[in-house]
Amino acid sequence: MTGRGRSYRYVGPVELKAAVRPGDGGRRIGSAADFDGWITEQSAAELAEPFTFVVGVDGVLRLAPRRSEHVACAGGDMVLSAGEISFMREADRWTVSEVSNQSTGYCPDVTSWAEVARALDAAELQRPSGFTHEVVFRRCPDCQERNIVREDDFVCVFCGSDLPAAWNVDPAT
Repeated sequence: MTGRGRSYRYVGPVELKAAVRPGDGGRRIGSAADFDGWITEQSAAELAEPFTFVVGVDGVLRLAPRRSEHVACAGGDMVLSAGEISFMREADRWTVSEVSNQSTGYCPDVTSWAEVARALDAAELQRPSGFTHEVVFRRCPDCQERNIVREDDFVCVFCGSDLPAAWNVDPAT
């Protein structure tokens, strides 16, 4: 736990984390100038699809191409949130058009929005008031599989057991 919010450690496939090398990681976006420099490097094709993002335990947004693994974007470190994000040009500024907590490697709770909002505000990016697509993750207490809860159906898709109402994906927390 940090002084900010809950931190999430990587809970995905170990081989993906093992592939992370020193210097890996998404581009740090701590200010409007950082974002302006990064966004001008993106092609129209890249801007047409979402980007991978994490908010590091330092509270700074990091961005990488969509097909990047969240654990690589985070440099293998713990995060305050992770997901996918899209941007669009509105008048004379960039805004966040869509943002989700969809990261099956970190499985952040929907409550991690506060950390995403702080990081986007620091980069002076206009943003929605919450995730535009919330993903609810739970670990089954019986079979230990990670689940995505759909339509408020808190039942494990692997074994049929009930899933808890509260976030529980990382057994170490």
